[in-house]
Amino acid sequence: MTNAATSHHPWIGSLQAELDGLQAALLRGDAPGVERASAAMQAVLQQAPRTPEFADPQSALHRDTQSAAQRFAQLRQAVLRTSAQNERAVASLLPQQSMQRQPTYGRIVKPSSLGGAGRGFITA
Repeated sequence: MTNAATSHHPWIGSLQAELDGLQAALLRGDAPGVERASAAMQAVLQQAPRTPEFADPQSALHRDTQSAAQRFAQLRQAVLRTSAQNERAVASLLPQQSMQRQPTYGRIVKPSSLGGAGRGFITA
C-alpha cells in the first residue's frame, strides 16, 4: 500500500513507512504501538524538507504529500469511529461508568462568540 518505491523524495518514503507502522498497529489493536508509531510519524513530519516544491501543485513531492495526508486522515477517522463504538459498548455494559465520561462527539455548552449554536468538538 506504500508509495515509497515510486516517491521522488526520500522523506516521503520515511513518511509512508511510518504510516504503514501506524496502520499495522491500529489493525493489531496495539494501543502502545499506536502511540509509538504516532510519535515516530510526528518526528518524521518535523523533519519535512524546506523546499519550494511543496508549493508547486505539479511537483511529485506536493502530490505525494497530499496523498500521505489523505491516508493519515482516513486512519484518523477509523480511530475516531472505533473509539465511538467502544464508548457505545461501554455505555451498554456499564451505564454508570459511561455517564462520568464525556463522549467523543460532543458539544461545547457555552454559547459561541458568534452567537450561534455551540461548536462541535472531538476528544481523543
